[in-house]
Amino acid sequence: MERYRIEPGSDFRLSNLDPGERLSFDGKKALGNEYLEELTGRLRTLQELLYAQGRHRVLVVLQAMDTGGKDGVIRHVFRSVNPQGVKVASFKAPSSLELAHDYLWRIHRETPARGEIRIFNRSHYEDVLVVRVRNLVAPEVWERRYDHIRDFERMLADEGTIILKFFLHISKDEQARRLQARLDDPEKHWKFSPADLEERKLWDDYQEAFQVALTRTSTPWAPWYAIPANSKWYRNLVVARVLVETLERLEMRFPESSLDLEGIRVE
Repeated sequence: MERYRIEPGSDFRLSNLDPGERLSFDGKKALGNEYLEELTGRLRTLQELLYAQGRHRVLVVLQAMDTGGKDGVIRHVFRSVNPQGVKVASFKAPSSLELAHDYLWRIHRETPARGEIRIFNRSHYEDVLVVRVRNLVAPEVWERRYDHIRDFERMLADEGTIILKFFLHISKDEQARRLQARLDDPEKHWKFSPADLEERKLWDDYQEAFQVALTRTSTPWAPWYAIPANSKWYRNLVVARVLVETLERLEMRFPESSLDLEGIRVE
């Protein structure tokens, strides 16, 4: 899965990543789903260790174009974990209270505590993505935010937070199929907004904004992974495996009791 990690200073180009890539699982959806079951089971155990040990913090950042699959990743990859130790923060347009503070204020309040996995469904990166594409602030404002974000994430990492950032990469054609599916299914109409079509007109601008954000803010302490996401099951598999491999490297153990429990019997 390291093939999807964007190394600092590399010549990564988003346009060179095939959103339909499935590697050795190409044409093997059943096998991929079987492996995903294995990974989510392992993630459940690792998350329980993380929560019980109460030492590490884990931040998972999800970014994508509309219909890219952020909700799907949360629903499928984390379906087996204990909800006590996993929380989701979704960032919409900022409120008046949030606008009265610096743009990272609302983000910092949602970062994980010890023993917790916190998932950002969208994130502080909106302030160098939609803000940039929609010209909501002057270029010199969003330009300096790349440095702010790197420094902010460095501080979190220095204080013990493990940061994993996933860009779920779909093609423009795949987005069209998913948007049409929402229109064709009455039970999915609630997901559709005319604003989705307006954002779609800015596809190329968003691709460039993501390209810059991914390459300028992928660091050793907060790496970006660009995930092929046309196949939903493969997208989930890759995210789950990166999470499992990262947590396994922590070599966590259940804490030992400070009490002498030998001989205690429950009547």
